[in-house]
Amino acid sequence: MKLMTCPLNGLRNISEFTYGGEFKPMPDPTTCSDTEWADYVFNSENIAGVITEWWMHTASSYWFLAERNTVTDEIIRTFDPKERFTQRIDFKQEPDA
Repeated sequence: MKLMTCPLNGLRNISEFTYGGEFKPMPDPTTCSDTEWADYVFNSENIAGVITEWWMHTASSYWFLAERNTVTDEIIRTFDPKERFTQRIDFKQEPDA
C-alpha cells in the first residue's frame, strides 16, 4: 500500500488524494501575452526527475504541494503552499461595458 503524508491530516493511503498537476510560477495576468497565459494553463514540462506538484486530500479538500521523483515515483516531501506563497493575488474583473 502506497502512503502519502498530508501536511494537514498526516499519513494517509494514496487513494485519498487527487493529483492536481505540476506546480509552476504563474505569469502576471495583467502583462503577459495570450500565448504565455495559454502555455501556463495548458502545458507542462513533463520532466523526468524531481518536480513539485499540486495534490489534494480529497476528504478534507486540502490542497498542498509535494516534491516527487517522476522516475522512481518516490514522494520526497509534502508541504503547505504557504512555503511558496507570501501574498494573495486578487483577480479584479473589469466592469461590463
